[in-house]
Amino acid sequence: MMRNLKIRELVLIAGACLLFMTNATAQYKSFSLSPKGDTLNAVDQKGLKQGKWVISVGELRGEPGYDEEGAYKDGKKFGVWRRYNSTGDILAIENYKYGGKDGIQEYFSFLGELQRQEQWHAYNPDSPFDTIPVYGTGSNEILSYKIVRAEQYSVPHGDWTFYEGGRITKSETYDRGQLKKNRAEQTTTAAVKSEEPASKEKVKTKEILEYEQKYSKKKRKQLERVGKTGL
Repeated sequence: MMRNLKIRELVLIAGACLLFMTNATAQYKSFSLSPKGDTLNAVDQKGLKQGKWVISVGELRGEPGYDEEGAYKDGKKFGVWRRYNSTGDILAIENYKYGGKDGIQEYFSFLGELQRQEQWHAYNPDSPFDTIPVYGTGSNEILSYKIVRAEQYSVPHGDWTFYEGGRITKSETYDRGQLKKNRAEQTTTAAVKSEEPASKEKVKTKEILEYEQKYSKKKRKQLERVGKTGL
């Protein structure tokens, strides 16, 4: 009796696997299964990548290999993608939208230290136009705006910060692909302007000050002698 039940369970499991394989074959042109039975690296009948993907890239021209994992939707990357080195340490955490980078991206050294943090903006392929600012030469002043066709999936947009040993070494700011003055330069410029005198009066030399002081004393004595107050 127990033996018959086990055989029946095995038949049901085999039937479920066969049904899954049949549905997957009808839905996908190709795919693979993870050790847990999850569908990976699926390509649909239209040749578009779908669902969760795990990609391994071998060493090439001295560059170390890596593995990355994330998801595709209709052939375009979306959501969070992670990249690891050969020992499983994190190298990058990227965010995608419409197939392009969007939002904050983080990149790490082989020791796991944060090296760079970027911000990107992804364009919707269904609405490939955007209004961008036009800046003055050598300044951050916006002179006008213009409508352009977004030929790239994504462009740098926002703050980029570079690190070394946990300290910030460089900062840049982008506005839809255009590099503005980095924040360090902006801070320095602002500090210099704040130190400038409010009025543009000429600086008086020592000789001029002495002359004015002498003249003022002489003038006061003359006024006292004639009995005038100067009013």
